[in-house]
Amino acid sequence: MANRKSKAVRGAVVHQRSIPWMLISGVTVVVVFAAVIFGYAYSRWSGQETIRQAQAEAEKATEAFKPSPQNPDPSKTIPGVTVVNYPGQIHVRPDQRVAYDHTPSFGGPHDGIWADCTGVVYPEAVRTENMVHSLEHGAVWIAYNPDRVDEPGLERLKARADGKPYTMMSPFPGLDSAISLQSWGHQLKVDNADDQRIDQFITALRLNNNGVYPEIGGSCQAYPGAFDTNNPPKFDPTPPGPDAIPMDGRGATAATGEMGQ
Repeated sequence: MANRKSKAVRGAVVHQRSIPWMLISGVTVVVVFAAVIFGYAYSRWSGQETIRQAQAEAEKATEAFKPSPQNPDPSKTIPGVTVVNYPGQIHVRPDQRVAYDHTPSFGGPHDGIWADCTGVVYPEAVRTENMVHSLEHGAVWIAYNPDRVDEPGLERLKARADGKPYTMMSPFPGLDSAISLQSWGHQLKVDNADDQRIDQFITALRLNNNGVYPEIGGSCQAYPGAFDTNNPPKFDPTPPGPDAIPMDGRGATAATGEMGQ
């Protein structure tokens, strides 16, 4: 009888020792990891959805800034907007630079090839001369100082540019404000991505066909074989040299076609 009890006890001990704790631990780790990933993805989606909703509300609030024949340039009522009258269709070669009178520039001589402005968010700075040509077609360029705009601010700006026709966004190293908006002949500098003037500026000037930009009907699609959206011409942060094209266009070429070359 004692023998049978001893065997039963040993069996129970063996049975207890055979519980697959490593398997249980592994499954637990997988479940916890999946929960963390799902939680992160949901949190990110939820955050982006909140930003999209906020952007939709911000755009609704800019109705008064839509251009009309009676009010062809509503941006003139936005505090802080700089307006300069620049002649259009003065092109430079890809190996030439322009001695622009503003930074970032928003008009004047520019490359014969325009930058893709079909709602592109460029991860790196793009050559200014190409970006200015896009402004001539009615686009708005959102430039930002990567050292002065945090991640939430960056996401707020992307909501205004990503996938939006006739809009483009890029970092601009050394920018003297956090954010600078450009359309042809117009500029607005602000310090916060939540500034309501950003949406007012875009509403007033993007594709404003009241003579605000020179090339009405100009495309924002990248010119096939001439501008690579995924590998655009690089921004040059150095000051233009003595051979740079001045703002009056001396040494540049009057456009004879869209390519102007």
